[in-house]
Amino acid sequence: MADVAISTSGLTRLFGTQVALSALTIEVPRGEVLALLGPNGAGKTTTVRLLNAVLAPDAGSMRVLGIDPVTDPDELRRHTGVLTEHAGLDDRLTATENLLAVARIRGMDVSTARKRIGELLERFGMSARADQRVAGASTGQRKRIALARSLLHDPEVLFLDEPTSGLDPAAIRDVVAMIDTLAAEQGRTVILCTHFLAEADELADRMAILHHGHLEAFGRPAELAAQLWNGIPATLEVGGLDPSVAADLVRSIRGVLDVTVDGASLALNIVDREVLARAVGELVRAGADVFAARPETHTLSDVYFEVERRRAANGTEVSGTSGMRPNSPAPPPPPAPRAPEPQARP
Repeated sequence: MADVAISTSGLTRLFGTQVALSALTIEVPRGEVLALLGPNGAGKTTTVRLLNAVLAPDAGSMRVLGIDPVTDPDELRRHTGVLTEHAGLDDRLTATENLLAVARIRGMDVSTARKRIGELLERFGMSARADQRVAGASTGQRKRIALARSLLHDPEVLFLDEPTSGLDPAAIRDVVAMIDTLAAEQGRTVILCTHFLAEADELADRMAILHHGHLEAFGRPAELAAQLWNGIPATLEVGGLDPSVAADLVRSIRGVLDVTVDGASLALNIVDREVLARAVGELVRAGADVFAARPETHTLSDVYFEVERRRAANGTEVSGTSGMRPNSPAPPPPPAPRAPEPQARP
């Protein structure tokens, strides 16, 4: 388990009689980025709050870096950082003062904290605003300060809940680049909770798709794509030969699963990339001009929408490497609702 950053088994959370998260079972290796995806109410934020000991589960278990958030929340928070959708900064304080307040709560030495704060604010382009009140900062600037705050104690696991919401395109680009650096260069495990599939596609090693608290799919996008689609898409741009004739020629090649004509292009579905080379050879021998031959890859967005389409159509799900299968049997009846619990401290 040393190489596993986060693991859950049957993790379940209720709000009254409503199931917010149902029997979630996943493992996230250290140093990877997991994208938690799904519509509003899917259970993404509930998952993050459970893993950060803000909420307690009604059933199941979880570990973060081998720590049980239920029994040892203080130890957990020494190793994790959290960026919420809303920055939650004190407008009356400067950027430096906001971060110093958190450093004191964490028991950091003041001189060490000041040095670390200076480095982080410089890194995120906020040095010029270090001693200015947060009240005048833009949404993007607030996000940068909040991200610096989440990294103040150099956490091993970083939870990011909608880190780019409310930002302009330039700020989104900057924040995505920061997240990529944190994961790729510094080996942090990142749990990215987002509605923006393009940024998830750029950053994520694995994806988990939730819907009404149920896990619809979990795994690497390429692995899930292999379960969803039989073959690899490819495109051939052809000239000097009637497209329908070219399509018939390509269709006869071993390993070609399907061919459709799209203007002067052929859209192929092939068993592997080598088939595309054979198709090009056959077309050239037939006197065709091949202007382009491109194997395509299914994106994280493709996988997400295909999983959602199949779920809506017939209630199937993808789970890890087990392939397409019917929905799992309903989990055991949930425990009786509890009395409201006290608000956990941030």
